[in-house]
Amino acid sequence: MAKIMINNTSGKDNVERASLSVVVGKTALASGQEAILLLTIEGVWIATKGYSDSLQAKGFDTLGKLLSDFVAAGGEVWVCGACAKPRDITDQNLIPGAKIVGAAMAVEAMVNGAATLSF
Repeated sequence: MAKIMINNTSGKDNVERASLSVVVGKTALASGQEAILLLTIEGVWIATKGYSDSLQAKGFDTLGKLLSDFVAAGGEVWVCGACAKPRDITDQNLIPGAKIVGAAMAVEAMVNGAATLSF
Protein backbone atom coordinates (compact mmCIF):
# COMPACT_ATOMS: atom_id res chain seq x y z
CA MET A 1 0.00 0.00 0.00
CA ALA A 2 1.36 3.40 -0.99
CA LYS A 3 0.72 6.71 0.71
CA ILE A 4 -0.32 9.94 -0.98
CA MET A 5 -0.34 13.36 0.64
CA ILE A 6 -2.51 15.95 -1.08
CA ASN A 7 -1.87 19.58 -0.18
CA ASN A 8 -4.84 21.95 -0.45
CA THR A 9 -4.36 25.69 -0.07
CA SER A 10 -7.91 26.77 -0.98
CA GLY A 11 -11.20 27.38 0.80
CA LYS A 12 -14.07 29.66 -0.22
CA ASP A 13 -11.66 31.41 -2.60
CA ASN A 14 -11.62 28.33 -4.88
CA VAL A 15 -14.17 25.67 -3.89
CA GLU A 16 -13.49 23.64 -7.03
CA ARG A 17 -9.78 23.32 -6.20
CA ALA A 18 -10.57 22.39 -2.59
CA SER A 19 -13.15 19.81 -3.72
CA LEU A 20 -10.77 18.25 -6.23
CA SER A 21 -8.12 17.76 -3.54
CA VAL A 22 -10.59 15.73 -1.47
CA VAL A 23 -11.86 13.80 -4.51
CA VAL A 24 -8.29 12.75 -5.34
CA GLY A 25 -7.84 11.62 -1.73
CA LYS A 26 -11.08 9.63 -1.85
CA THR A 27 -9.95 8.03 -5.12
CA ALA A 28 -6.64 7.00 -3.54
CA LEU A 29 -8.50 5.43 -0.61
CA ALA A 30 -10.88 3.61 -2.95
CA SER A 31 -7.89 2.11 -4.77
CA GLY A 32 -6.44 0.77 -1.52
CA GLN A 33 -3.89 3.50 -0.83
CA GLU A 34 -3.39 5.58 2.30
CA ALA A 35 -4.33 9.25 1.92
CA ILE A 36 -3.52 12.38 3.87
CA LEU A 37 -5.14 15.72 3.10
CA LEU A 38 -2.69 18.41 4.20
CA LEU A 39 -4.47 21.75 4.56
CA THR A 40 -2.35 24.89 4.40
CA ILE A 41 -2.86 28.65 3.99
CA GLU A 42 -6.60 29.35 3.35
CA GLY A 43 -7.23 25.62 3.02
CA VAL A 44 -7.16 25.23 6.80
CA TRP A 45 -10.64 26.75 6.96
CA ILE A 46 -12.28 23.77 5.23
CA ALA A 47 -11.59 21.59 8.28
CA THR A 48 -13.41 23.92 10.67
CA LYS A 49 -16.89 23.02 11.87
CA GLY A 50 -19.65 24.29 9.60
CA TYR A 51 -17.35 26.07 7.12
CA SER A 52 -17.63 23.52 4.29
CA ASP A 53 -21.22 22.39 4.78
CA SER A 54 -22.72 24.71 2.15
CA LEU A 55 -19.71 25.11 -0.15
CA GLN A 56 -20.31 23.27 -3.39
CA ALA A 57 -18.46 23.34 -6.69
CA LYS A 58 -20.53 22.60 -9.78
CA GLY A 59 -20.74 18.85 -10.35
CA PHE A 60 -19.58 17.86 -6.85
CA ASP A 61 -21.18 17.04 -3.52
CA THR A 62 -20.79 19.75 -0.89
CA LEU A 63 -17.25 20.09 0.37
CA GLY A 64 -18.51 19.13 3.83
CA LYS A 65 -19.87 15.82 2.52
CA LEU A 66 -16.71 15.13 0.55
CA LEU A 67 -14.64 15.68 3.69
CA SER A 68 -16.85 13.53 5.94
CA ASP A 69 -16.81 10.73 3.34
CA PHE A 70 -13.01 11.02 3.08
CA VAL A 71 -12.59 10.68 6.85
CA ALA A 72 -15.14 7.83 7.04
CA ALA A 73 -13.14 5.96 4.39
CA GLY A 74 -9.98 6.21 6.51
CA GLY A 75 -8.42 9.40 5.19
CA GLU A 76 -6.41 11.66 7.46
CA VAL A 77 -6.97 15.42 7.59
CA TRP A 78 -3.93 17.38 8.73
CA VAL A 79 -4.28 21.10 9.43
CA CYS A 80 -1.05 23.10 9.27
CA GLY A 81 -0.35 24.45 12.74
CA ALA A 82 1.60 27.46 11.47
CA CYS A 83 -1.38 28.33 9.23
CA ALA A 84 -4.06 27.66 11.88
CA LYS A 85 -2.44 29.81 14.58
CA PRO A 86 -2.77 33.26 12.93
CA ARG A 87 -6.36 32.38 12.01
CA ASP A 88 -7.14 31.50 15.66
CA ILE A 89 -8.10 27.94 14.67
CA THR A 90 -7.71 25.39 17.46
CA ASP A 91 -8.45 21.68 17.77
CA GLN A 92 -11.85 22.60 19.24
CA ASN A 93 -12.80 24.31 15.95
CA LEU A 94 -12.08 21.25 13.80
CA ILE A 95 -14.39 18.68 12.24
CA PRO A 96 -14.15 15.10 13.54
CA GLY A 97 -11.12 13.37 12.07
CA ALA A 98 -9.05 16.53 11.53
CA LYS A 99 -6.03 17.44 13.62
CA ILE A 100 -3.51 20.25 13.81
CA VAL A 101 0.01 19.12 12.96
CA GLY A 102 3.44 20.65 12.71
CA ALA A 103 5.59 20.79 9.61
CA ALA A 104 7.68 17.90 10.93
CA MET A 105 4.79 15.47 10.38
CA ALA A 106 4.47 16.47 6.71
CA VAL A 107 8.23 16.23 6.23
CA GLU A 108 8.27 12.82 7.90
CA ALA A 109 5.51 11.55 5.60
CA MET A 110 7.46 12.73 2.54
CA VAL A 111 10.76 11.30 3.76
CA ASN A 112 9.00 8.00 4.34
CA GLY A 113 7.87 7.88 0.72
CA ALA A 114 4.50 9.63 0.51
CA ALA A 115 3.80 10.82 -3.01
CA THR A 116 2.64 14.43 -3.00
CA LEU A 117 0.23 16.46 -5.06
CA SER A 118 -0.79 20.09 -4.55
CA PHE A 119 -4.00 21.96 -5.28
